[in-house]
Amino acid sequence: MIKKILLLGSGELGKEFAIAAQRLGQYVIAVDSYEKAPAMQVADTFEVINMLDGSALDRIVAKHQPDFIVPEIEAIRTERFYDYETQGITVVPSAKAANFTMNRKAIRDLASKTLGIKTADYRYATSGEELLQAVEQVGMPCVVKPLMSSSGKGQSTIKKTEDIQKAWDYAVEGSRGDVIEVIVEAFVAFESEITLLTVTQHGLPTLFCPPIGHRQERGDYQESWQPALLSPNQLLEAQDMAQKVTQALGGAGLFGVEFFITKEGVVFSELSPRPHDTGMVTLAGSQNYNEFELHLRAILGLPIKEITLERAAASAVILATGHSDNPSYHGFEDIAAEPQSDFRIFGKPTARPYRRMGIVLTYGTPQTAVESLVERAIQLKNHIEVIN
Repeated sequence: MIKKILLLGSGELGKEFAIAAQRLGQYVIAVDSYEKAPAMQVADTFEVINMLDGSALDRIVAKHQPDFIVPEIEAIRTERFYDYETQGITVVPSAKAANFTMNRKAIRDLASKTLGIKTADYRYATSGEELLQAVEQVGMPCVVKPLMSSSGKGQSTIKKTEDIQKAWDYAVEGSRGDVIEVIVEAFVAFESEITLLTVTQHGLPTLFCPPIGHRQERGDYQESWQPALLSPNQLLEAQDMAQKVTQALGGAGLFGVEFFITKEGVVFSELSPRPHDTGMVTLAGSQNYNEFELHLRAILGLPIKEITLERAAASAVILATGHSDNPSYHGFEDIAAEPQSDFRIFGKPTARPYRRMGIVLTYGTPQTAVESLVERAIQLKNHIEVIN
């Protein structure tokens, strides 16, 4: 039962996954490009490497001989995963899933061209000149994203011609890895955005968490809530799309599948083959298992019979406002004194403007209006100050 897990990426999501793994007695090696990353603080041991260096990745895989390789970020030499699978190591959810989803081009083409899933109109560009052509084809406004990035880095909206070169420069700056290419998406007039956490299991049915709504700024989520209010038809449409794309990718684990909800129906947006940042709302006990526990249980082959909504809940992000090599915090007492509220501090060793440093959680009965929970989470998070 005790397995050795090589966790590639040790941010806040990796930290919560490592905690879930430790609770079930697993052995975790946390890997990242800097020391004292959040997951390293709770793992059994750690490694500091550049995960885009294939030889460095090979070296630590050979050193630790893990049972599972669990990617948590995009900036990894994912093509090495196929070789690790031939060595008998399980890549989570699969080498194919990790490779396709670490690059927006592969996952978008799989969804749109191979599976026929509805997406926004899109083009690709590898230079400022190609970006200009792509914008002319999809029209303005449109959204530009690096093929490899996370947490909204490098993402911007083009509303006029003067924005095009700025969008290219910003996308290149925010790109992770060594792929200099962007996806240009026609703007989708959506009523809301949701994340549908989807759990695939070996030999057992695919399960879906209650949908999670979220709001973004600068391409990064600011608040999330569960359950998001969808019509039965919208929910079934999203579940059908999520099942098709996760089945095509293969493997067992939790996927974060993002959708736009429009007047015309559900539109596929993106997919992550791992716990999702908006899913941190599940740390408020909104489900019988939080998203990190679900990911771990699916990986280990532990049967998951059902996922049930236990509470309505919301999360609000605590952001840094300045630079610090030793951030500290003020205002926890105000949240601790409030009923049906909680918070998490990620333990990041440095701060910079807009860096996510923690979250505030609020919750109520399953019937509680999520709007009131979001409002309370925002009010409480404003009590916490990240001190530079």
